[in-house]
Formats: sequence, C-alpha cells, structure tokens
Amino acid sequence: QLQLVESGGGLVQPGESLTLSCSASEFSLDNYAIGWFRQAPGKEREGISCIDSNGGTYYVDSVKGRFSISRGNAKNTVSLLMASLKPEDTAVYYCAAANRHCSGSEPAYGSWGQGTQVTVSS
Repeated sequence: QLQLVESGGGLVQPGESLTLSCSASEFSLDNYAIGWFRQAPGKEREGISCIDSNGGTYYVDSVKGRFSISRGNAKNTVSLLMASLKPEDTAVYYCAAANRHCSGSEPAYGSWGQGTQVTVSS
C-alpha cells in the first residue's frame, strides 16, 4: 500500500481560500490518478475531484468552478485549491491513489491518506 500524506487543512471564514496538498515520499504520484474525497460530520464520504495520470481533471458539481486540482506545484505533490469556501465545505478531506485513471468507485483507490480537517466558519 502506498503512503499518502495530506496537509493544508485549517479553519477559514466563508469566502476564503485554502490549498490542500497530497504528497508521497516513496513513489511518484505521476503514475497514478489522485482523487480528493471528503467526509462531513454525519455524512458519507464523497469524491469531489480527481486528476488522472495524463492530466485529465474531474469535479463534482458542488465544487465545480470553485476548486482546482493540479500536479507539480511542489515536487511529487497534487494540490487542491479551494476558493470561495462555504460552511458546507466543512469536512475531513482525504486524497487517494488509483491506477492511472480516475474512477467514481472508491474501491478503485487502493491507497489513502489519513485526512486533514477543513472547517469553514465565521
């Protein structure tokens, strides 16, 4: 199992931005699709964005136009820029790796990070 580490979570006010990072030290993320998921209190985990190994990106409707996923802002890192944050974006955010292609099915993601908390509150 590959080890992924999320960072960048925190407490922000509505309308502010936050950038999450997903990194790995023992393998190259370039060969994998990296998905971002979140789990809000009392809700099921949901996939919100993904970038596949050839750069294709995907977003769930609730974050489309506000969140942006990218590779390479830092070495071996996938970033999720979250803008115009809303209280309903409050959740634990996870990154996960799948074999080259993004998938809407969680079992396709064989490796997961431990998660980072994002809280949007005034």
